[in-house]
Amino acid sequence: MFKNVIMYRIGAGWSATVADIETSLDSARFVECGASQEKSIGWTEPRGEAHGPLVESVAGQFILKLKIETRALPGSVITKKANERVAHIETTTGRKPGKKEIREIKDDIKLELMPLAFSKESSVWVWIDPEALLLVIDAGSQARADEVVTMLVKCLSGLAVALIDTKVSPTAAMSEWLITQEPPAGFTVDRECELKAADESKAVVRYTRHPLDTDEVREYVESGKLPTRLALTWDSRVSFMLTEGLQIKKLAFLDVVFDGASTGKDDGFDADTAIATGELRKMLPDVLAALGGEVVKA
Repeated sequence: MFKNVIMYRIGAGWSATVADIETSLDSARFVECGASQEKSIGWTEPRGEAHGPLVESVAGQFILKLKIETRALPGSVITKKANERVAHIETTTGRKPGKKEIREIKDDIKLELMPLAFSKESSVWVWIDPEALLLVIDAGSQARADEVVTMLVKCLSGLAVALIDTKVSPTAAMSEWLITQEPPAGFTVDRECELKAADESKAVVRYTRHPLDTDEVREYVESGKLPTRLALTWDSRVSFMLTEGLQIKKLAFLDVVFDGASTGKDDGFDADTAIATGELRKMLPDVLAALGGEVVKA
């Protein structure tokens, strides 16, 4: 379910029932792109059941799913067609179209070809922990997370969120762990990281499937190459990549997490959700603690 984690703190005082959220999201339910539409974004059923609920509550945790469809035309195709049309105008009228007319020609061609464009669909999982006032977005980039937040704030009355920040930056903490070769309590450093020079060279060193408790790695960090990504495992249960921007990527639940878990098809969604949120509710506070704790914003 979750492969990435971007964390937000929900403003104090916000609360909503499942029924409240369902009603609010229904007005922004996902609808496929129209023939001439470039992009469509809206909420869809987390369980994948047509016309089903747009919010699911599992063990007190709320799960939503945002769907995005985009249609794209290669710029080279539009330019080629526009050049052909401009050449035709010049040949038949002896007049050379100006910049404004050429832009209009390109816009017309785009509208004509859009129904033939291939569409691309993607979706983003959203988890709200109403008790901890925590919002987690399974987005691979901050830009996509911002898009989700915009939709949430637009749909859910009174919702205000802020990116979680820590007293120690991930870069500073990861540097310390690599130099001292002492990860924080409850964590182990795995065999993947990225180091980037802070000077104008922007030199990058990447390690994959390579031990990081070596003099070479320590010397790189001490010489000014800062860690931007570091692979970690928490409590021998969850592995992930911590980034300089406090994003968690490549999230993977290890086999021990699933010991004794039901694999029945009927409760697959509930089981996956309960496992993922149950583990993350314990792991994420430990991640924040390892970074000096959360900065409390006024």
